[in-house]
Parts: sequence; C-alpha cells; structure tokens
Amino acid sequence: MADPIDRRSFFTTGFRRALGHAVDAVSNKFSPGQYTRPPGALPEASFLAACTRCGECTTVCPAHAIRPLGTEAGFAAGTPALDVNMNACLMCEDMPCAAICPTDALEVPQDLWDRVKMSAITIDTERCITYRDVECGVCAHACPGGENALRIDSRRHPVLGPDCTGCGTCIQACVTSPSSIKSTTIGRPS
Repeated sequence: MADPIDRRSFFTTGFRRALGHAVDAVSNKFSPGQYTRPPGALPEASFLAACTRCGECTTVCPAHAIRPLGTEAGFAAGTPALDVNMNACLMCEDMPCAAICPTDALEVPQDLWDRVKMSAITIDTERCITYRDVECGVCAHACPGGENALRIDSRRHPVLGPDCTGCGTCIQACVTSPSSIKSTTIGRPS
C-alpha cells in the first residue's frame, strides 16, 4: 500500500506543477527563441528562472564561446548561450563554465560529457567534398568526442554517432567555406 499523502504535500505538489506550467507559458512568450546553452544547463524554463545573469560562465570559458544574449532575446537577455556555428565549445574536461555557476542553472553532470547534447549537428552531403570523391576526414580527426561521436565510414564519408555533443568543433574544422557542417538548437524539455 502506498504511503498516504498529507494535505500539505498534496497542495505543495499541486502548486509546484501549476507554477511550472506558468513559467513555461511566460518563458515562451518573453523568450522568443531557442538557444544553445552551455553544458550542464537545466531545462530551459528552469534555466531562465535559476540564471542570475552574473556572467561568471562567460568569463571562465577558455574558447570565449559563451556569450550573453542581447535584448532581442526578451526574458532570456543576459543569459549565457553558445553559437557553435561561429565558435566551438572546447568540451573542457572539468567544465569550468558549469563548475563556477553560483546557482544550479549550470551544473557539472556526474557522468560529465556522457549525456550532454548542446545542439544538433547535421552534415550537408551536397557540400561535403567526400561526397565528390575527395578524401578528407578533417572533421572526424578534430572531433573531441571520438569515433562514437563522429567517424569516417568505409565509403570515406563522415558519420555522426550517438556521442555527438553538438560542440561545433567539426564545424570549425571543416575545410569547405562555408562549412558543410551546421548546428541547430535542440528543444529542451521544460
């Protein structure tokens, strides 16, 4: 038999759920876009509520890849974001950006990079020179995630794998101009 829930717990749980739905609705209205957040970020609505916009994560990023969003981001203005199409995350082993966060908006995951997904990476097969029988593989060699993130297959084409974090290193390494590899934001559950 399940433990009976007391009246206070019942109302507290209900209030938290209602508050969560309200935060989701408000954040969707006042934060018009989806953003690539630094590693260890909470789901978007919770992230927006927890982030104090202190800028600590931006100052410790060795790649200077984390930037505060501008006023066009509405309620998300001042929060940290990445544009890995322009500047890749280095996938620092100790995640200094998450470690320095004074709130729980960013937290170093216990399994570090194992389940981090910052953005979705795609390879444009129309632009990638390996699809024109030119040997390359620079993107896979540069990938900090290893062969389970990005590898070259038997036909000498790059193939994304399940360990891809969306860091953008492959985008920056690509020899085509503009890059044959792109990143898009991923929707995070609230």
